[in-house]
Amino acid sequence: MTLSHTMRAVEISEPGGPEVLKPATLPVPVPGHGQIVIRVAYAGVNRPDALQRAGMYAPPPGASPLPGLEASGTVVEVGPGVDRWQIGDKVCALLPGGGYAEYVSTPAAHALPIPEGMGLREAACLPETCFTVWSNVALRGGLKAGERFLVHGGSSGIGTTAIQIAKAIGARVFVTAGSDEKCGACVALGAERAINYRDEDFVAILKAEGGANLILDMVGGSYLPRNVRALADDGRLVQIAFLQGPKVELNFAEVMMRRLTITGSTLRPQSDLAKARYAVELERHVWPMIAAGKLKPVIDSEFALEDAAAAHARMESSGHIGKIVLKVE
Repeated sequence: MTLSHTMRAVEISEPGGPEVLKPATLPVPVPGHGQIVIRVAYAGVNRPDALQRAGMYAPPPGASPLPGLEASGTVVEVGPGVDRWQIGDKVCALLPGGGYAEYVSTPAAHALPIPEGMGLREAACLPETCFTVWSNVALRGGLKAGERFLVHGGSSGIGTTAIQIAKAIGARVFVTAGSDEKCGACVALGAERAINYRDEDFVAILKAEGGANLILDMVGGSYLPRNVRALADDGRLVQIAFLQGPKVELNFAEVMMRRLTITGSTLRPQSDLAKARYAVELERHVWPMIAAGKLKPVIDSEFALEDAAAAHARMESSGHIGKIVLKVE
């Protein structure tokens, strides 16, 4: 097929609020060695997109300056050195950037087949959250069956994915969320206990259960010392974001005396090889969960590509439960 030379896209006109996202016409990307070009059907909206839009999260060297870290669609071009994918294949993929557009290039090793029985809309919601959750909860955090797992922001895209994956692993799942509606949604997904942080203390509740063996946190700030208190002896804290900021005073004597582990990661700056290894892990461990009906994306809302600003406003209102998607095709 002959591709158009230009494409619809949404670009960041300057650092700022949602209103700086502007429709644009840009050249269609050309695949480099080991890359594919995808005609995007749907693109996921994620908090790192908002950080990039605000000027606080620069794309890695060589990546598209457009926002968008995950998408689903059809392979339309295959670069040299790619043997798995062919033109016409339906895929979802983790992207270095550029998802808010009709076409995007990404390393072929970061693409995955659309799970059996799943549409492109739901599949667009998988890569960013599944790569993040599996690499941090299963690999870095080492969650095992029977352990007590606490995830903050349980109703977010990351949270709803983490609940289902942890439940499939066989862990006991606890979450925090900011409303009774959100707490109810988390319990419906498999959380044993949903804690409304506005009127309950997650530290007291987890301590009464014996402490959390693993905590996945995206809040930071005042939550850091509270997380340490909420952990069981030999517990692990995995930090993936800092909605309240990264700096806090922390008494490390408790970390030492109770043999706690504090770690964390951010996905986008990791090497292409590291992300390719995560993709192999997902296909081996997480895609079977989807096939078995144990994991399904929770979709909050859908917006047209040109309405990306409204999608960002929805995300930053924190009223959403699950994922927000852009319909591109």
